[in-house]
Amino acid sequence: MATSKEGASKSSSSGNAQKSDSSGNAQKGAGSSGPAKRGFAAMDEEQQRQIASKGGQAAHQKGTAHEFDSEEARRAGQKGGEAVSRNRAHMADIGRKGGESRQSAARNMKAAAAADKGSRQGGKEE
Repeated sequence: MATSKEGASKSSSSGNAQKSDSSGNAQKGAGSSGPAKRGFAAMDEEQQRQIASKGGQAAHQKGTAHEFDSEEARRAGQKGGEAVSRNRAHMADIGRKGGESRQSAARNMKAAAAADKGSRQGGKEE
């Protein structure tokens, strides 16, 4: 009886290997991190989109799909903005980056204008 159990466990483990190989995905080696992707995660993005699209279409046909109206979307955006603005350090960082990008854009425009002007003058002197 022990031999039949061993044989069953061997066949079941080889059966699992066949399932993962038949999906067309290479199994991860011992050195890689995390388990191998299975099911929906193992599909390419196009296949995932097709399946998700079918789910969305079915929900619309059934009448259970949710669509935001403009007022509901406005409230959701306001709620998110309030949550972000509670973090003062984050808001200061955003403002600083905005100021830097404006200043650097103006600086780059002036530098480009000066370079054009300098190259034209240099060309005349030669």
